[in-house]
Amino acid sequence: MYMSKKTVSAFSVVAALLVLGGSTVVLSHCEIPCGIYDDRMRLDMMAEHITTIETAMKQIHELSEENNKNHNPLVRWIVNKENHADYLSDIVTQYFMKQRIKPIDNSEGQAYQDYIQKLTLLHKLMVYSMKCKQTTDLSNVMKLREHLDQFRSAYLGAGSSTSGHSHEPEQKH
Repeated sequence: MYMSKKTVSAFSVVAALLVLGGSTVVLSHCEIPCGIYDDRMRLDMMAEHITTIETAMKQIHELSEENNKNHNPLVRWIVNKENHADYLSDIVTQYFMKQRIKPIDNSEGQAYQDYIQKLTLLHKLMVYSMKCKQTTDLSNVMKLREHLDQFRSAYLGAGSSTSGHSHEPEQKH
């Protein structure tokens, strides 16, 4: 089949629009030293995801108790809860574990112990995030908050449980 240059050009434009229009929006940030994002913002985002998970769980409980259930909002809250649990896990893995927490040799004493503590807390955040996806047990939200506060202190330094702490991040990325 013969196609004119105009037809090929039109197909190229349509193909480009389909590729660009159908592409997935990536919410994680780059893995190059961009210097755009900061650690406190990521920690605050994690806290916001936890609050959203908690709100969703409460709404799921409330909507489940109604006699005349409308399943649409119930399903939306379930999906919302699960999405925010995934977003939280993504920050743990994509931002902190993959880019910010650098491996420390076990011969480095206290630095190695600090490294292990941070990894352990991040792992706990991932586990409780998964439990929040699986259930509507609010005790899992409490555990997420507890472990996030502990990680914030371990990562930024003592006394840094709020986002206004002036301690510089571990390393620039």
